Amino acid sequence: MLYDITLLITPEMRRSAPEKDDRALLGHLGTHFDVMDKEFPLEYTCREGIVFDVSVVRDRDIEIGDIAMDQVRAGQFVAFYTGFIEEEPYGSKAYFSSHPQLSPVLVEALLDREISMIGVDCSGLRRGKEHTPMDQRCADRGVFVVENLCGLRPLLAVGGRFIAHTYPVRFSGMTGLPCRVIAEV
Repeated sequence: MLYDITLLITPEMRRSAPEKDDRALLGHLGTHFDVMDKEFPLEYTCREGIVFDVSVVRDRDIEIGDIAMDQVRAGQFVAFYTGFIEEEPYGSKAYFSSHPQLSPVLVEALLDREISMIGVDCSGLRRGKEHTPMDQRCADRGVFVVENLCGLRPLLAVGGRFIAHTYPVRFSGMTGLPCRVIAEV
């Protein structure tokens, strides 16, 4: 069974996007990853995936103890279901400024496991001025961060394991690459 976990972009979303620079908007609208001066390896298009339900975590960072780290393997696409994209409309001010965050300690632990991708159903691993440095830290370790996933709940219902098929648009010189992510169960 296939699940499209890519955010559907509508004309209204495009019109209300917070970024008005068309070049930046094109790469950062909807499901995408920030390039961070790296090239997406073709072998990353198909990865073993796992999704963790962290939707009960509120008013604090998501920490190592909130997931089963013993299930994280090298090369995986590790996704986090926060439920935030279901609660707060994509594109709203709160969507970008109040989303859940992965703790720096958790991100480091994931990087140490040599995963290939981190996926979140919100606008980033960290908020504000911590967003870009965290994405760069991941990229420097060969890990791409996929932002604004949706529809992760059905994957939890089938055990949380899947094959992630991720296909970024082949743009050059962009700071973000929109991508389509399909979960195969």
